[in-house]
Amino acid sequence: MNAEQTTSRIAYQARALKTPTIGRVFAELGDRARAEGWSHEEYLAAVLDRQLADREAAGIVTRMGQAHFPALKTLEDFNTTHQPGLRRDQLAHLASCAFVPKAENVILLGPPGTGKTHLAIALGIKTIHAGNLALFNTATGWLDRLATAHAAGLLDAELRRLRRYKVLIIDEVGYIPFDHDAANLFFQLVAARYEQGSLIITSNLPFGRWGEVFGDEVVAAAMIDRLVHHAEVVTLTGDSYRTRARRELLTTKTDK
Repeated sequence: MNAEQTTSRIAYQARALKTPTIGRVFAELGDRARAEGWSHEEYLAAVLDRQLADREAAGIVTRMGQAHFPALKTLEDFNTTHQPGLRRDQLAHLASCAFVPKAENVILLGPPGTGKTHLAIALGIKTIHAGNLALFNTATGWLDRLATAHAAGLLDAELRRLRRYKVLIIDEVGYIPFDHDAANLFFQLVAARYEQGSLIITSNLPFGRWGEVFGDEVVAAAMIDRLVHHAEVVTLTGDSYRTRARRELLTTKTDK
C-alpha cells in the first residue's frame, strides 16, 4: 500500500469511527513525528490527545447549552475583596467540585447583590468543566416546571429525569413566598435529591426565616434538615455590588 492509499484509508477510518479530529491532524502530526523522530507510541498518543481535547471541548459546549445559565460568571471574575468573610480555602474547596460526587449541597445565603448568583453559576460552570451535567433555574422557574409535571401526573418521572443532572441550581429562594402546594413540590424536589445529587441554592433569607417563605415551619425545618445534612453553607455579607457601583459612580461624578 503506497502513501496515498494509506492516507485515504486513515481518513476513511477516522470518518467511520466518528473521530474527525484524527482525520484532520494525523497527516500533520505524522510529518512532525518523522521530523522529530517520535516513536510510534508518541505519535499515537499525540493524535489521541488532540481527538480527546476536541471531544472534551465539544462536550463542554453542549453541557453549557443544556445548563440554561442566564449569564456566564466565573470564579476568576468574582471579587473576593468585597467578601472578607469568604475564606479563600473554602472557595478553592468548592471550586474543586469535590461536593459533586458526594451528592453534597452548597447553600449561599446573604442580602441581594452580594454575589450569590454569581457564585452559583460559577460553581455550575466548574461542575460542567469537570464533566458533569448542571441545570439552572430560579425558585419560581423550578416550581413552574414541577407544577406542570404534577398536573400531567408525571412528577415522579420528572424527578427521576432530573437525576441525570449531577447539580441543580435553585436561585432566589425567599424572594416570593410559596403557597402550600408550591412548598410541597419544592420539598419533594429536595427530598428526591437527598444523597442522590447536589443542589446549589441561593437565598436572601437566613434559615430562621424560611418558615415565612414556605408558610409552614414544620415543612421548612424538614427541608433544611435534608439540605444541610451534607452541605457547605456560605454566608455572604456587605452592600449590594450594584448599589456600591452606583454610589461609586455618583461619587466620581460629584468629584468632577
